[in-house]
Amino acid sequence: MPAAVLLAIVLADLLSGRGQSLIGLLTMPPLLAATALGRRDTVGYGLLALLAGVLIGVYDGQFADQRLLAQSIRLVGITVATVLAVGACTLRLRRDAHLAQLRSEAAATRAALRTAETLQLSLLGPPPQVDWLTTAVRYLPAGRHAQVGGDWYDAFVLPDGATMLVIGDVAGHDAPAAATMAQVRGMLRAIASTAADSPATVLSTVDQVLADLRLHTLVTVAVVSVARDRDGTATVSWSNAGHPPPVLRCADGRVQLLARPPERLLGVAPDVARSDHELALHPGDTLLLYTDGLVERRDATLDAGFAWLLQAVQAHGQGPLDELCDELLAELGGRGDDDVALLAVRHPGGQPGVR
Repeated sequence: MPAAVLLAIVLADLLSGRGQSLIGLLTMPPLLAATALGRRDTVGYGLLALLAGVLIGVYDGQFADQRLLAQSIRLVGITVATVLAVGACTLRLRRDAHLAQLRSEAAATRAALRTAETLQLSLLGPPPQVDWLTTAVRYLPAGRHAQVGGDWYDAFVLPDGATMLVIGDVAGHDAPAAATMAQVRGMLRAIASTAADSPATVLSTVDQVLADLRLHTLVTVAVVSVARDRDGTATVSWSNAGHPPPVLRCADGRVQLLARPPERLLGVAPDVARSDHELALHPGDTLLLYTDGLVERRDATLDAGFAWLLQAVQAHGQGPLDELCDELLAELGGRGDDDVALLAVRHPGGQPGVR
């Protein structure tokens, strides 16, 4: 394009006769070159335009005494246009390089997030399935972290027929946190399946094992046992080690936060006494376990996060559990400040056809 414009100006000037001067238009080629070409090409077109201006000036007689000042101003204009074009070209190239770097970094971040999410899900294993309970799980990595994290969920059947639900969070967003999460998840499942008679006992035993193994880490975890009763209801027994409290949505739409006096998280004091709490889970009732990334915000209080969660569960908790989990994550508006793990279970007896 700059070459065609330069040639067109030269030909137009030659065809217009010696009485007309189009030399001033020769500022266009270097300016056009600056929009698409590099600095060297821009300088080259500027020099060609200046040379063409001199030659056309000689041909048109622009260097005669009465025309010399005007011709000199035209040549200075071409020179100034070339300098400005080189400056504009430099700024454009820097901007393009910066945009290319940003695109490359964004692509690398997306790839790292996909890898981290895949690794995290492989550590968590397949979604837990329980024969008589409807379940749904979700995991969402934090938007500002490209590493695996310490959030996890689990659900499994105990030897006595009860179902154990677990939601936990190991401090950190790196490979050591993920490794510790896998260790704690495995030892908790083993302890619950072999030597524990209540969620509080499970947590106390795990805390002691962590101390014995000298695993210096902090873990928040909620352990819930769901035992099916003969009358069609179920008894829920849970213990909480510094974790956000579960949410219960009753079949009639009532929603409550199962908040109890807080107890220490794991890794602080293994000899601390822990408590069990109980309630009845009726057909159609839904229990939601989650990690703190769901309710903690940089720009809001924790109470505001809990209030939002109760409102969202009440609004979306009537439908399938998969829809409930998806709606909760959708209302986060994308990736949050922290990882989010969800484990939702429902006593299906009161809602035939809803899974």
